[in-house]
Amino acid sequence: MTRDELAARLQSACARVIAAEQELTEIDSRFGDADHGLTMTKIAKAISSAAEGAEGGIQSLLDDAAMAVMTLNGGSAVPLWNTWLDGLQEEAPAGDEIDTAGLKAIFARALEELDGMSGAAVGDKTMMDALIPASQAIAAYGGSDPAELFTVAAKAAAEGAENSKNFVSKFGRAKSYGEKTLGTPDAGAMSMSYFFQGLAQTGTQL
Repeated sequence: MTRDELAARLQSACARVIAAEQELTEIDSRFGDADHGLTMTKIAKAISSAAEGAEGGIQSLLDDAAMAVMTLNGGSAVPLWNTWLDGLQEEAPAGDEIDTAGLKAIFARALEELDGMSGAAVGDKTMMDALIPASQAIAAYGGSDPAELFTVAAKAAAEGAENSKNFVSKFGRAKSYGEKTLGTPDAGAMSMSYFFQGLAQTGTQL
């Protein structure tokens, strides 16, 4: 996969998140601060703008995206996404191409970095309910097609986000609602799922 192809997928991912702003806000309004849609739109626009204007290779592209998010003011999603993006760039190649093994390496490192900060696991009703299954699917992928890798990851993320309906919130404001949160997906898991869905789209679908 070339740098430009990855940049196009990042922009597609951001467009998918932005399109879901109202849905994410509605979900978050049930047990949260009703600001997740707005926050994620800010994050997505920052990433997309960085992807469009970045110079240099793949590592530079991802570093610019992480830095763009780091400068934002927003909710708890901002430092979480900055940490994840920063983890992606730490293992990224400096050049203009990345193969499937390279993609697996950057997503493994990104999960490791965020896991150290978040402390959340599958079942805690957070963004990790989508990110961990997606990352595990990437790690388990045995093929050599980057497009197929992203498709597999998107499917796992979507299933993880949907499954978050079955959990009780254990973090943030929603934690105080206890079992009332059953039946509602986590907004952070949904936005991460949409991001992976966008990554799985080809450049022709932008």
